[in-house]
Amino acid sequence: MQVTINLPPDLEQDLIRQAARSNMPLQTLILQTLRRTTQSTAATSQWSKIVLAYEGMPDFPAFEACRDELLPPREPELF
Repeated sequence: MQVTINLPPDLEQDLIRQAARSNMPLQTLILQTLRRTTQSTAATSQWSKIVLAYEGMPDFPAFEACRDELLPPREPELF
């Protein structure tokens, strides 16, 4: 697949310099950058370990305990 994008001149120059420093073709540098970006996005799309390990507050009532205080849903009026 071929994709054409318009880069701002400063970004284009940065990429050219990075490719020259890394001694690799510009296309290879861009492909590697895109792969890293898409792989890191997939890896970080899950909840962090600290969130997954959260056990709540022991003194806080469970959500289900508050259901009795909720009003029942209203019946829709058909006519």
